[in-house]
Amino acid sequence: MPPRVWAALTAGKLAAQLSRAFRIGGGTVVPGRVARWLAPDLLRRLARGLPHGAVVVTGTNGKTTTARLVASALRAAGLRVVHNRAGANLPAGLVSTLVLAADGGGQLRADVGVFEVDEATFPRVAGELKPRLVVLTNLFRDQLDRYAEVDRVAVGWRQALQTLGGDAVVCFNADDPQVADVARDAPRSVAFGIEDVEAGRETLEDAADVRYCYRCGVPYRYRVVFLSHVGHYTCPACGTGRPRPAVRAEAVRVAGTSGFTAELAWDGERVAVLSELPGLYNVYNVLAAAAAAHALGIPPQALLRAVQATKPAFGRGERLWWRGVLLQILLVKNPAGFNEVLRALRAEPVRSLWIAIHDRTADGRDVSWLWDVDFETVRESKAWVTVTGLRAEDLAVRLKYAGWAEDRIAVHRDLLRALEHAVAHTPAGGTLYCLPTYTAMLELRALLARQGVAVAFWED
Repeated sequence: MPPRVWAALTAGKLAAQLSRAFRIGGGTVVPGRVARWLAPDLLRRLARGLPHGAVVVTGTNGKTTTARLVASALRAAGLRVVHNRAGANLPAGLVSTLVLAADGGGQLRADVGVFEVDEATFPRVAGELKPRLVVLTNLFRDQLDRYAEVDRVAVGWRQALQTLGGDAVVCFNADDPQVADVARDAPRSVAFGIEDVEAGRETLEDAADVRYCYRCGVPYRYRVVFLSHVGHYTCPACGTGRPRPAVRAEAVRVAGTSGFTAELAWDGERVAVLSELPGLYNVYNVLAAAAAAHALGIPPQALLRAVQATKPAFGRGERLWWRGVLLQILLVKNPAGFNEVLRALRAEPVRSLWIAIHDRTADGRDVSWLWDVDFETVRESKAWVTVTGLRAEDLAVRLKYAGWAEDRIAVHRDLLRALEHAVAHTPAGGTLYCLPTYTAMLELRALLARQGVAVAFWED
């Protein structure tokens, strides 16, 4: 082992210990920054030590949950897995994950790696990770100040897929026109999608990001829409349309924020799943994991055990008791995801909401996307809503314009004070639905962890 690689591993492990000892963080990012400074090629070097290679999960929404499902299925199949479970999905986070999984000699204590990768970062690390399998979940408008439009991300994905080896497999969402267009030239691919048209609706959302055929520019015709622009589509001019998915979800039944049931089908196999993961969007996450399992040769029984064992990840539907009230935390970070959360809430007897909007770098500085969230669809709700965060006033104005009753909207910039107010307006034993953006979610969980209600997110 070259001295600089040994030094990078040693320094990275020490940085993780210090980070946790001094409660600076969970050691999910800093070790990678330190190690990469000493050995810039460390990601490539360590990834080469995985006997069964790497699996990459990327996309706008669903990365964390899908990666957890894939990792769980691989473990159920008897493999040792290294996984950036805490969601640190930029280069430093990937390196941190591998550094902490390596012994003093640089050998990884794992057979396979499962890595959630930021959608804009994927092109930068694809050549270093050389994944054997890539899962493309979806593409939605998100953090425009960082990513720009979704077309730009799609261009980067196309370029990244060209760097993969000839044996690499791409699992992609057939119901997302842009994702399907990106994956169409992949030498080996597995498409997944929802077949049950009863689970969708007839019209696109106002904020849908994809409306026109990528080959001829004519508007798509949708037979059914499941979320945002994701559904069954065809171009009436050139005939381009949704690929037939190899892995399909049928008989889908969503029980609001409590979970769903569905039948997954592929190659003559049929598996009935019951999941605690909330909302229709999580049907796609399970489908993506099923497609990956199918491509990796994981037995259906192992996949089923993984789905049944996977609980909502931190901030993504988890439930925590605090002061006699059940908090359900549902991450909201873009119009497509927020609309799906609101859709799931319409099936629940919502009495109280807590919504936190930050505009830090990881959230996106531009919060104009709030005007693309369909708050109008739930304005008849009689729920109390407490808004908080750095952009609380922006959200309050948006709710007012959506027709929400002003006497049921409270604004508190301080997250703890806002949470206390929301709990006070929630019936004892009832559920307070907490809808934070990303950094607000981490702040909320840190607050609850200090009070002994939750574990730190890197320990989840």
